[in-house]
Amino acid sequence: MLDSIHTTLRPASRTAIVTGASRGLGLGIAHSLAVDHRLRVAMVARDAAALELAVARVRAAGGEAEAIVADVADKRAIHRISGIAAATLGDIDVLVNNASTLGPTPLRPLLDSECEDFGAVLETNLLGPFRLSKVVLGSMVLRGRGVVVNISSDAAVEAYPDWGLYGVSKAGLRHLSNIWAAELAGTGVRVLSVDPGEMDTQMHADALPNADRSTLADPNVVGKRIAAMIVVPEREEVAR
Repeated sequence: MLDSIHTTLRPASRTAIVTGASRGLGLGIAHSLAVDHRLRVAMVARDAAALELAVARVRAAGGEAEAIVADVADKRAIHRISGIAAATLGDIDVLVNNASTLGPTPLRPLLDSECEDFGAVLETNLLGPFRLSKVVLGSMVLRGRGVVVNISSDAAVEAYPDWGLYGVSKAGLRHLSNIWAAELAGTGVRVLSVDPGEMDTQMHADALPNADRSTLADPNVVGKRIAAMIVVPEREEVAR
C-alpha cells in the first residue's frame, strides 16, 4: 500500500538517480520521472545489457536518461555513481533507492539462512541506500531542497515466515528513513519511505512463483504514482 506522501520538490529541480532501474518498479519510476515530469535521470543497475535497453526505452519515449552500470552493494561504486550522475546531469535533486534483493531463493527460514547471505542482503537493501544517500544529501542540504525515496515493503512491518533476510533489511531501511527525516527536518530536504505493494515483477515471481499474476499491480502504473508523489506540478507550486 502506498504511503500518503506529498513532497515539496520545486519545478526548478530537474535531476534524479534511480537505482535498480533496468526493470520492474525502478524502470517504471525512472520512465515516469523522465517522460512525464521531464527530469534528467541517471538509471543505475548491475546488468549492462538490460540497463541499456531500459535507457533506450526511456529515450524513445522522449525522456532524458543516462546509464550507470554499478552495484549499490559495492561500497567502492557509490562515489562513482554519484560522480557520474552529477557530471552528466548536474546537482542531484531526487534519489530513489529502489535496488533490492531477496537473498537466496526459494525463500527459507532464518534457521536455514547463512550469515554470508544475510550480509549480502543488507549490503544491497540497507547499506547501499545509506551510503548513496549520505553522498548526495550533503549537497541537497546546502541547496535547501531535495527528496530521497527509499522503497520499502510490508515485510518491513509484518513478520512473514521465510522472508527474514529481506524483511529485516527492509525494516532497517524504513527506520533509517525515519531517522534521516527527523535529523533533516527544517532543511528543505525530505527523506521518505514508500511501500509500493505487491507488483507483477521478476522479484515477486522469484519469491512466490505460484502467485496469481492477475492480482498483482503493474509496476509501471505504481511507478507513475510514486513519481507523481515526488514531483509537485509547477501549477501547484506557483499557487502556494
